[in-house]
Amino acid sequence: MKNLFDIEGKVAIVTGGGGVLGGSISKHLVQNGCKVVVLDIREENVLNRVAELKQLGGDVLGFVSNVLDVNEMRSTRDKILAEWGRIDILINAAGGNLPGATLTEQQTVFDMKIEDFERVTSLNMNGTVYPCLVFGESMAQQGSGSIINISSMTTLSAISRVLGYSVAKSGIDIFTKWMAMELGTKFGEKVRVNAIAPGFFIGDQNRKILINEDGSYTERSKKVLARTIMNRFGDITELNGTVQFLCSDAASFITGTIIPVDGGFSAFSGV
Repeated sequence: MKNLFDIEGKVAIVTGGGGVLGGSISKHLVQNGCKVVVLDIREENVLNRVAELKQLGGDVLGFVSNVLDVNEMRSTRDKILAEWGRIDILINAAGGNLPGATLTEQQTVFDMKIEDFERVTSLNMNGTVYPCLVFGESMAQQGSGSIINISSMTTLSAISRVLGYSVAKSGIDIFTKWMAMELGTKFGEKVRVNAIAPGFFIGDQNRKILINEDGSYTERSKKVLARTIMNRFGDITELNGTVQFLCSDAASFITGTIIPVDGGFSAFSGV
């Protein structure tokens, strides 16, 4: 009997594959038989990630590639197709907030630097849109493929201090639905586009605002956990099951969705 969740042999591109989120997803895909292409703007991170994944016995390629440079990504796409002949999965894990675009508790929105707002919105929105256009075109031509974008809890309600990130991720939500409509209606039902909306995970980018120097939770952490049904932060690996599901035939009738993986944060009012 066929395993509906099987993704073995598929060619998967992970943007931001040198980072924590992209690295966790890349590792999971390799462990489940995918051929994985790691894309990252940082050469050292690409080399380290490729070496790590090859130690697991995976078929892996790595390229230094800027998700905001369409021509560079087209060149990368051609190299991938020359090597493996197809692209089945695109995970848009590049992104994240930037220190300059996060307001302090003492600042107001009028203190925000416009250039930082532009940087974080461009990275998180255009940095997903452009890879979808470049690598999604190959999926459209072959008539199959799964794109997974990364949304956020910041699209559901106003979360303080992160305006640019919130605006960009809200754009990702409608772009995911729009791209699903465009590809599905014009290139066939087997070209699917979805997003996952992670809840709160402690990583390098948000550690300082969630964890005090003595290891205790900040007031912001306490507010998050008060709204989280499971009353804990997530582990980054807890996103992998949903990613695999959306990449597999088990999700063959699912497109245009944004799936929360959030411990119940989006379902709970806190009262």
